[in-house]
Amino acid sequence: MTELKNHSCFVDSNIWLYAFSTDKKEESKRILAKQLIKEKSIIISTQIINEVSCNLLKKHKLDEKQLFKLIVSFYRKYQVISFNLDIFESASNLRTQYHLSFWDSLVIACASFSGANILYSEDMQDGLIINKKFTIVNPFKQ
Repeated sequence: MTELKNHSCFVDSNIWLYAFSTDKKEESKRILAKQLIKEKSIIISTQIINEVSCNLLKKHKLDEKQLFKLIVSFYRKYQVISFNLDIFESASNLRTQYHLSFWDSLVIACASFSGANILYSEDMQDGLIINKKFTIVNPFKQ
């Protein structure tokens, strides 16, 4: 895992889902994900909150009270980036430049607007440097 102290990190939904996982097969990823979100200045977007919430409702059977408590904790503990027209325009440009999916381009645009140095994601291209601003890092890559 790339280690940068005192840097802000944008964290993709897959990292959060590992942090909440109870699957024994994902234990090492869960531990690493929990360490990552404890030790960094974390930034997320409303999209990340939505994806995590949807998955936790379906797969982990969270009830509405638990889910709302989690959403509140996201807003209290982390910087949350909301979509705006500039982010949608940036996402469109990123899709053209890097051939990204719609959803990945929105995550990357939010990370770019947040000023993060790193975007942690298991699902995107590890090591890709976006517009000389930040790097996508897969924290689970050996």
